[in-house]
Amino acid sequence: MNWKEVYNSRLVSAKTAISHIKSGDTVVTGHACAEPLYLIDTMVENREMFRNVEIVHMVPMGKCEYTKPGMESYFRHNAIFVGPASRAAIYEGRADFTPCCFSRVPRLLERYINVDVALVQVTPPDRYGNCSLGVSVDYTKAAVKNAKIVIAQVNDQMPYTYGDSRIPVGDIDYFVEKSMPLPELKPRPIGEVEKKIARYCASLVEDGATLQLGIGAIPDAVLTFLHDKKDLGLHSELLSDGVVDLIEEGVINNSKKTLNPGKSIATFLMGTKKLYDFVDHNPDFELYPVDVVNNPYNIMQNNNMISINSCIEVDLMGQVDSESVGDMQISGIGGQVNFVKGAVNSVGGKSIIAMASTTSDGKISKIVPQLDPGSVVTTLRTDVDYIITEYGIARLTGRSLRQRATALINIAHPKFRDELIEAFEKKFHKPFDPNLLSNA
Repeated sequence: MNWKEVYNSRLVSAKTAISHIKSGDTVVTGHACAEPLYLIDTMVENREMFRNVEIVHMVPMGKCEYTKPGMESYFRHNAIFVGPASRAAIYEGRADFTPCCFSRVPRLLERYINVDVALVQVTPPDRYGNCSLGVSVDYTKAAVKNAKIVIAQVNDQMPYTYGDSRIPVGDIDYFVEKSMPLPELKPRPIGEVEKKIARYCASLVEDGATLQLGIGAIPDAVLTFLHDKKDLGLHSELLSDGVVDLIEEGVINNSKKTLNPGKSIATFLMGTKKLYDFVDHNPDFELYPVDVVNNPYNIMQNNNMISINSCIEVDLMGQVDSESVGDMQISGIGGQVNFVKGAVNSVGGKSIIAMASTTSDGKISKIVPQLDPGSVVTTLRTDVDYIITEYGIARLTGRSLRQRATALINIAHPKFRDELIEAFEKKFHKPFDPNLLSNA
């Protein structure tokens, strides 16, 4: 049979497709904005067909109804990254969390998680009989490769992306056609605090640098302060709407990259229709599996690599918690560790952890003497390079513990500095000197 005959012979309804999921199976779903929501909704609607089905994924963009109270006998969620829709279930014991660096998730699916079924979302086949995974290659391609059964929602609104995104029709067992808009991640409001932080971040970005940016108002704000830069490149875990304007202006042209010159590289995309339309059949964008994009060795091949990420809190030694508030898991490891290691080992590279100095209500300092009990260390103090708040830049690389603590106190919110100084003097048995770094 040619690929069209194969495709048509495997074209079924959503209910027929999900009927091939058996009780006790492990189901891995597509990631983030490529989540196959129609297939998942059909599975939840027909939950009486299932018992003890494990659902594995990272960032959820859907409703996560399989984690709600009353679903326990049908489904059990195993999160590799925690989102707002799944936090309560994990905290209340209806779901589990498996810690893993993003770059290692494909290996997790190859060796440690038995993938019975992959539920993914793809484009319609091209003229060669290949579907594209569109906005999510990351671990999704590994899920397809390792699954016993692959069920694909075919969505003509999914952008077709290049790189290593293509899946031959013959590798998919069941096709379910459903046209629907992709989930969108709207840009977050940018306030004065984010603008101040972004200015400091932008001051460390030199012409010709290659960028990695995380999610949120601060990374979005940083992009607005790069319009006067030249010849920037992109090698990032994810890309969002903010890169589009800089590419159209010629600020980002990837001309100085030492790895994949001329190409914007990512492993998944999260944004709005503006971004999705821009990347559709755009040969300047290439998406690859996360064990390629987030591999620190590959990241460091780009000279002047700049990574910009955020965190929940940092202690006076420079230990960074980016995923938990006490013992409550609210996020995940993601790719921060990968890009911090890659950037600091790049020739001329810098790694930046950028955050507001306090929580949004201003009641709690994010620079603390010690991490809260139960909190985890996401990024080691030996890897942390720069910490930035709205009060300035603290370089930690190459500095002693006392110098690090001094630098961090100097960029803490003024109303919390006295208690940080008290902790400093108790720890180091020396009076605090804000000018300790003047000659360092």
